[in-house]
Amino acid sequence: MTLTRTITTESSANARISREDRRPMTPRRFLSRYLVGIVAILLSVVVFIVPFAFIFLTAVKNPQEASLLEFSLPAQGWHLWENLVEVLQTRDWMLVTAFVNSTVLTVVSVAIMVVFAAMVGYILQRRKSRWNAVINIFVLAGLIVPPAVVPTIWVLQGIGLFKTMPGMILIEATFGLSFCILLFRAFVATIPRELDEAAVIDGAGPLRLFFRVVMPLLKPVAVTVIVVQSVAVFNDFTGPLYFLPGDANATVQLTLYNFQSQSLSQWNLLFMNILLITIPPLIMYIFFNRQIVAGMTSGAVKG
Repeated sequence: MTLTRTITTESSANARISREDRRPMTPRRFLSRYLVGIVAILLSVVVFIVPFAFIFLTAVKNPQEASLLEFSLPAQGWHLWENLVEVLQTRDWMLVTAFVNSTVLTVVSVAIMVVFAAMVGYILQRRKSRWNAVINIFVLAGLIVPPAVVPTIWVLQGIGLFKTMPGMILIEATFGLSFCILLFRAFVATIPRELDEAAVIDGAGPLRLFFRVVMPLLKPVAVTVIVVQSVAVFNDFTGPLYFLPGDANATVQLTLYNFQSQSLSQWNLLFMNILLITIPPLIMYIFFNRQIVAGMTSGAVKG
C-alpha cells in the first residue's frame, strides 16, 4: 500500500512538472529562467571580448591613429599586413626567436611538472607516513611564499645556470610544482586502491605500476595541468626578465619592450605584438576548456 501511494505521489509530481513545462513562455518566465545566463554572457563580453577587440583595432591602424588610443574602426585604412611584417622583422626577427625560446621553455618545464607532480601526488595520497604533514607544509608554502629574486640569482650563479635556458626551465617547473601536486593528489584519491593491488599481484614493480596503470588514469587532470601551466609559463614576464636576460634568450613577453620606451611609443606595433602573443594561449583555452573544468572538479567528490 505504501509503495503504491509513493508511486502515485511521484506520478502526480511528474505530471505537475510536465504541465508547467507546457505553459507558454512569457517574457517574465523567460527572464526568470535565463537571467543568470544572460548576465554572465554580458559580463563575459565586457571583460574578454571588448578588450580583445580594442587590441585588434589598434593593431591594424597607422601610427597616428593608434596613438589616439580610441575604440574605433581605422579611418585611414587597415594596416594589418604592414604592421605584422614590421613586428616580425624588428631587431632581426627577434619575435620569431622569442617564440622558439618560449616554446622550448613551456614544453620542457610543463613536462617536468606533470611527471614529478604526478609522482609526488600519488605517493602523498597512497602512502601515509609521519612525513606527510611536513611535506604538505612545504607544498602549501610553495603556493604562499613569494619567490625571492636575489637569492635565486645567487644560487643560479653558483651552479652556473644563470642566463641559461636549463636554469629558467628549473625555475618555472619549481614555481608551478605545488599547484600541480595538489591537483594530482586530489585526483589520485578517486582511483580505487584495488587497481594498485591487482597490478602488484601481477608482478608490476613501482615504476611499471605508476607509468602503466596509474598514469593513464590521470589523463583528465594531466590535460588540465598542461593547459593551465602552459599558459602561465608562456605568459610569464618577470621570470625571464630577472633570470634569463639577453636578446638571444628573449621570450615573447619581453619583446613588448621593442615598441615602447620613454621617448617613443609605437602603439600600433605594440598592440600587434600583444595580439600575436595572445593568440596561442587563447587557442588552447578554446579547445581545452572542457578538459580544464573536468580536471579541476574531478577530485572534488572524494579527497
